[in-house]
Amino acid sequence: MKLEDEIKLGESKVLEFKQKLPNNQSIAKSIIAFSNTAGGKLIIGVDDNRNIVGIEGDIFDIQDKISSILYESCYPNIIPEIYTKNIEGLIILVIEVHKGNLVPYYLKSQGKNNGTYIRLGATNRKASFENIIELERQRRNITFDEDINYDYELDTLNLEPLKKVFNKFKKELTEEKLITLKLIKVENGNKYPTNGLLIILGILENVSTKCSRFKGNTMEIFLDKKEYSEDLFTQLESIEIFIKNHLNLRGEIKGLQRIDTYEIPEVAIRETLINAVVHRDYTNLGRDIKVAIYDNKIEIVSPGGLPNGLTNEDIFTGRSEVRNRVVARVFKELNYLV
Repeated sequence: MKLEDEIKLGESKVLEFKQKLPNNQSIAKSIIAFSNTAGGKLIIGVDDNRNIVGIEGDIFDIQDKISSILYESCYPNIIPEIYTKNIEGLIILVIEVHKGNLVPYYLKSQGKNNGTYIRLGATNRKASFENIIELERQRRNITFDEDINYDYELDTLNLEPLKKVFNKFKKELTEEKLITLKLIKVENGNKYPTNGLLIILGILENVSTKCSRFKGNTMEIFLDKKEYSEDLFTQLESIEIFIKNHLNLRGEIKGLQRIDTYEIPEVAIRETLINAVVHRDYTNLGRDIKVAIYDNKIEIVSPGGLPNGLTNEDIFTGRSEVRNRVVARVFKELNYLV
């Protein structure tokens, strides 16, 4: 997409405008936030209304000043691409960075805990402790569900629900299989459960689903409400039953038989539910999956934004990221995923 067209779309996760050169810390925060999230462009010479106003002064001096600011302010070092663009006789300055490999990046003067910033929508936000931990996982190229959880002892966990599902598909859940699927990890000769195992067993506090049936097309009056917090496979079965109990059936005569079908195809319900469970953000401890059934629609909300700096534009180009590799691997092993 041409830069002019990007500007017309307005500020976003990967685009920020400044009418004139901002102060040192403001530049550094924006570039740090882009580097920690999905990369992006800071464009100087565009106002908040997307009007190109251009910049004044010696371009080479401005570029040198920006390079010095980032070198002195950011850690680890960030090396952006700084260039100008002439649009209808007006010069704008573009500072472009890609998502970094050494996350988290932060302001040297504030330290990692207080000086790490991420991009949330079209704004820069100070990263929480959980955000920083997630960035450090990205640096190590592991997902949350691949991480060892030292708060639980493997011997105290009941693996029967998971073994039952494996047996259903005529597969055996051996210790070797648990290690291969990264449900457990061996460290210094000791075996530990990963967050993935605890998620699948429904042990972590936020691994739950709330289902509601509302009267009409709003949330003002609910007719039924259930909450499920068992292992993920049991949850899926319970949610599917809840949904089907509140859907209308359509009867169709074919030959001598009457065939009943739900008003929403079962394959669509199944696909959406599995995606919600497999791809949700399990680091978001304050939220759970919500299923809302209205007279005219079903809404299934899974917590979390796009994973690992993925953008809407990336999705349209066919790029995808697996947020929960362990959970996805187990679901694929059991033929829940194609």
